[in-house]
Amino acid sequence: MSIVVTGATGHLGHHVVEQLLEKVPAEGITAVVRDKAKAAPLAERGVKLAVADYNAPETFDGLFAAGDKVLLISGSEIGKGRPAQHQVVIDAAKAAGVALLAYTSAPGTLSAALADDHRATEKALLASGLPYSLLRNGWYHENYTENLAPVLEHNAVVAAAGEGRVSSAARADYAAAAVAVLTGEGHENTTYELGGDEAWSFPEYAAELSRQTGKEIAYSPVPAETLIGILTGAGLPEPFAATLAGVDTSISEGELVVSTGDLSRLAGRPTTPLSEAIAAALKD
Repeated sequence: MSIVVTGATGHLGHHVVEQLLEKVPAEGITAVVRDKAKAAPLAERGVKLAVADYNAPETFDGLFAAGDKVLLISGSEIGKGRPAQHQVVIDAAKAAGVALLAYTSAPGTLSAALADDHRATEKALLASGLPYSLLRNGWYHENYTENLAPVLEHNAVVAAAGEGRVSSAARADYAAAAVAVLTGEGHENTTYELGGDEAWSFPEYAAELSRQTGKEIAYSPVPAETLIGILTGAGLPEPFAATLAGVDTSISEGELVVSTGDLSRLAGRPTTPLSEAIAAALKD
């Protein structure tokens, strides 16, 4: 029996594995990766490696064992058939008879196109009959703090989110919730709506950036169509730009405010404030 993490070297996956290593022996963890070389540091620490790809179903044959607890981290290839990719994992998990399949989904309130793949995957997971846990992750601080260069260059936060608020949290916070589900008991057939303790608005985000940088950084709200033009002008593919603009529209309608407290409750601590994430990003 093992705790199995797919996408284990990705942005979220590596946080999950690092936090698992604080709670369970390394030999009880299996990291599913596409690039074995990238995962070499995990192997050196005793973590088992399994090389598999969502796009190659045969690579998941025999990967899981009866009694495994599996974290299916959603694929990153938006618009490239993610539900079918996830189905590969669900089918392999069902064939093996795993004890739990946890899936990183999106908030139940989110109506933007970004949520479509997640809703389809949730439907497939429930139809499988597997014991499941839906980890409906809200927005990440890092979606903003990892790309501060254009904001600081132009002294402007540009978004199509109006006065909407966001209950974002750090990836490490969401990882802590996943680890609690994977290592704890009684999480079968559960749904958790996960978000940060404090929701913030884009004017507040701009004000916090101003405070920490000493610059005057303003929030510039724009229509979704304008944001798509800005993002494609910066080199993003139009479908992805439209997806991001769609999330901003959802934010303007309050769909990324999560007030359940599930995240801090599972993590066993308050979530990371946005101000801390900004401070860490500015130091890098």
